[in-house]
Order: sequence, then C-alpha cells, then structure tokens
Amino acid sequence: MIVMGRGHHQSPAPVRFVPVPPPGALRLATFHDLPDHSGGGQNMGQYMGGEAIMERVLIVDDHPLVRDGLRSVIAISFDNIEIFEAASLQEAVATLEKQDNFDLILLDLHIPDVRRLEGLKLLRDRFPILPVVMVSGAFDRAIVQEALAAGAAGFIPKSLKRSAIVDALHRVVSGEIYLPETMGDAPVASPEEDEIVRRIDSLTPQQKTVLGHLVNGRLNKQIAHDLNVSMTTIKAHVSAILQKLGVLSRTQAVIKANRVHFGGD
Repeated sequence: MIVMGRGHHQSPAPVRFVPVPPPGALRLATFHDLPDHSGGGQNMGQYMGGEAIMERVLIVDDHPLVRDGLRSVIAISFDNIEIFEAASLQEAVATLEKQDNFDLILLDLHIPDVRRLEGLKLLRDRFPILPVVMVSGAFDRAIVQEALAAGAAGFIPKSLKRSAIVDALHRVVSGEIYLPETMGDAPVASPEEDEIVRRIDSLTPQQKTVLGHLVNGRLNKQIAHDLNVSMTTIKAHVSAILQKLGVLSRTQAVIKANRVHFGGD
C-alpha cells in the first residue's frame, strides 16, 4: 500500500451498529466471505484521535455481490453510517442530487453507462467537493495514475482483503490518498493539484497555521489552546479557510491539503 498526503437502487433501511475499531492484524476475509450488513448516519467524515468517522457513503457498482461486500465492510467498520447504492452512473447522479452531505463515493471503474474514467470525470465536474475513490477488479499503473490525475481520492483493488479495504477507507476519510502497494511512483501533479496549491497560497499565515493543525486532526478547542487565542478566532479562521479552498467541511479541506502534501507553515 502506498499512501500520499493530500459530495437507483434504493438501499435497505439503515441499521445502527456498535462501533468496531479497524483491526490491527490483516487477516480478514474477502467480499464473498462477509456477512450482509447495512448502516445509518450522515454529514462529513473526520479523523480525530486515530478514529475515522464516515457517516454517509455512496457505492456505485453494477454487481450486487460487490455492493453487498463493500456495504458489509463499511457497515461493521464505521459507526452510525448511512449507506446508499447505485448500479449505474445515472442512478448515482440521481441519488447525489436528492441527498447531500456525502463523505465518500466508491465508484467502480467499469459500469455499464460510462467508459473508463468518464464517470469519475463527470462526478468531479458535477460534485467537485466530494471525494471519489475508484474501485476495480483489475488495474495497471497507467489507469491508476490517470484516475488520480482526474481527481480520484484513491484507487482500491477489489482483490484486497477486508482489513486492507477498511484501512484504505480510513486513510481516505482522514484526508490521505490511497494507492495499491504495487504503485511505487507518485503521479505527476494534476491541474487540480495546481489549483489547490494556488488556493492554499491565498491563505494568510495565520490561516495556513490553522490549516496545518486541521491536517494533524486537531479540534478547534485544541488549536485555540495551542495558539493561545479564542475559540471565536479559530472558528473565523476555519470558516475563511473553507471559503478560500472552495469546500464545505474540515475533512474536505484536509483532503485537499494532503493531496498536495501541505504540512503547515
């Protein structure tokens, strides 16, 4: 695994689960060995104290067994999560237009109504603030790099064991970009990354400092304590950061910052 720093089928009624921490030992089963589960919740994922929080996710895949497997992995690994499914890009867009506050989209590379990365590009164009992770049964270096250049937040092979998929999802929700371990070279900078750098450069020194704390998973009250300023000041900085980066949540800001390896000034 390589990790780089850096929004219709109707799903079953959400079911709540007791939180299960991501396993430390990688020995869990693949999709076909998993029980069927669903989950419930909403809003934007965060990563605090080592625990990723993802509350609403959309799985886009035309194979029901794959959707069931991913739903099972997600439901038992994230507390209070609401899981939506779509068998085509058309269904996915319809869901995204009706719902909001998604944390993540898991998009199959090969779905019937799109060709290659056209689905990713359309979603990035229509819903630019939503992280999209490509999921595929087969991949090569070229397609992975092309997907990342087109704005994917990661690339997950379907052949990964459950524990590895859980790890990948936790890393993406925490703002990292997940690559298969066979991908040893970082992709070249994309136009989107150049735009992120330009936006970060527009931040004031104080805002860059606060963004660095956000990247490190610090809460507003912790940042206020560390910088010896009021909570009101930190909230104002965070609001300005979100506006300048063109995002709606702290997690989306972290994803953008980690995409260009921003560590804070």
